[in-house]
Amino acid sequence: MGEFAALLTAFCWAGSSLFFTTSSRVLGALNTNRVRLLFAVLFLSTTHFLLKGSLLPLEAGAERWFWLGLSGIIGLILGDAFLFQSFVLIGTRIATLIMAGVPVISTLIAWIFLGEVLSIVKILGISITVTGIALVVLEQSNGNSKPKDRRGFLLGILAGIGGATGQAIGLVLAKRGMAGNYPALSSVVIRMITAMTVLWLVTLFSGQFRKVLQQIYQNRQALKFVAGGSIIGPVIGVWLSLVSIQATFVGVASTLMALTPVILLPVAKWGYKENLSSRAVAGTLISIIGVAVIFIVP
Repeated sequence: MGEFAALLTAFCWAGSSLFFTTSSRVLGALNTNRVRLLFAVLFLSTTHFLLKGSLLPLEAGAERWFWLGLSGIIGLILGDAFLFQSFVLIGTRIATLIMAGVPVISTLIAWIFLGEVLSIVKILGISITVTGIALVVLEQSNGNSKPKDRRGFLLGILAGIGGATGQAIGLVLAKRGMAGNYPALSSVVIRMITAMTVLWLVTLFSGQFRKVLQQIYQNRQALKFVAGGSIIGPVIGVWLSLVSIQATFVGVASTLMALTPVILLPVAKWGYKENLSSRAVAGTLISIIGVAVIFIVP
């Protein structure tokens, strides 16, 4: 179940990355993050009320709120802010290549702090999958994805590394907060509401609140992309990601989640009419082999 949920997460993040790339180019990366957290809390709280009978998981203890809240701050504010900026600077495809490093980072962190030890075969499956992902997104990008200058390219790479590190740490902290099989839906509500509250409080106390509202109002046509991306990504995708890390190893789950660029290939070919190289096709086949190893071998 954990592996399957992680695979579905990758599909959700493939869809949301397209929405958020579009909105980030209009609203800016940070404003996109602010608005999508608002949408996510609205959608998730409503879902939590319908399924659990309350808007917030008030029964969760202080320790659980701490770990899940910290996970939200690091993963959803810092990590995703860097990721969205990377989308803008170097494009979705190259940014997702850097995010392919999440499984390696999360596996190391989970080993150090959670004591998760993977078998040699699982490590081999992760390595094969990451290699395939790297081959896919290293192929020639289209004109819209090429960096305009070396400085912008370097900043985009650094932002991507920050995004990968933030996401990896966020996953490990979330698993720590979900100890004892705490429900994934309640966990994602805690992560989202903590991240939203902190980000908007920082906006308020930094004196940017009115300016941010004006920017959002002036570019309100982008809100439909944020709303669509929020449903697919922060609501369904993040919910599934917590289900996956609760049911399987963090390293395995994050590897399957990193298949997003492979899933984006059909979109690139038929949606954007890109010519795919033999390297992209080979990378896809290698990724599928790696996923098969992860799924089939105990």
